[in-house]
Amino acid sequence: MRVFFDRELDTAATFWRVFRRDGIALGFTAHDRDLTFSGLTHRSAPGMMPTAIRMTSDLNEDSAGVEGALSHDAIREQDLAAGLFDGAAIEMGIVDWETHEHHVLYAGTFGQIEHDRSGFSGELRSAKQMLEEDYVPRTSPTCRAEFCGRGCGLSAVRYTSRAVLIDVDYDRNAVAFAGINADLYLDGQVRFLDGPQTGAGFFVVGDEGRWLMLDRPLREGLAIGTIAELREGCDHTLATCAARFDNAVNFRGEPFLPGNDLLARYGEGLG
Repeated sequence: MRVFFDRELDTAATFWRVFRRDGIALGFTAHDRDLTFSGLTHRSAPGMMPTAIRMTSDLNEDSAGVEGALSHDAIREQDLAAGLFDGAAIEMGIVDWETHEHHVLYAGTFGQIEHDRSGFSGELRSAKQMLEEDYVPRTSPTCRAEFCGRGCGLSAVRYTSRAVLIDVDYDRNAVAFAGINADLYLDGQVRFLDGPQTGAGFFVVGDEGRWLMLDRPLREGLAIGTIAELREGCDHTLATCAARFDNAVNFRGEPFLPGNDLLARYGEGLG
């Protein structure tokens, strides 16, 4: 295995690569020319650099970040705003730019991404972050289970369908599809199968007539006739679970549990 920085003058450069959820893989290097290794061309991007990487042998979360100028055509402001990099897997490491021997120093996913017209910065999350999640259920009046997910018991296939895009309103960030009942998709999801935001997931945050309002900006160029995958939504209330889905037996909430103010109440007829 190649040992880096074991000599006074080393032919080393940093690299990082991004694997987006829509299937696009991008590679970059701080070297002054493109480097191809591991079956991927890493394009020269001296203006984009990993920040300090902290790795520990204990269970504490490793930290890293990446930042750069929006001067590279592979990372554009519109793509960041459209969420194409949200949740993308990322690897960062060091490579010998003569022999292409390399070593991955950090692997994780993109967390919070901040950007403006001139540059961007991204928080990276390692697999250790899963150890910090609290998996102990808490009481709540609404269902804690993800709709059609673990604990819900309903089939995702049953409530997922494909529809044809018939209209787009970029000002309202809304879309309309043929042959659907828009009311069923409030709190649901939309995923386009073609176009500039292929594979990106959108949450439906509102509905007006035939329109579905989405939670993130739509990119110009979304063509009428594009096929999308739609998942119905659920407001996680017991009434909806029982009446619409006949699934009250799997309801993961406590709608009738007394609130914290119970102990502060005076009993009726006392005093």
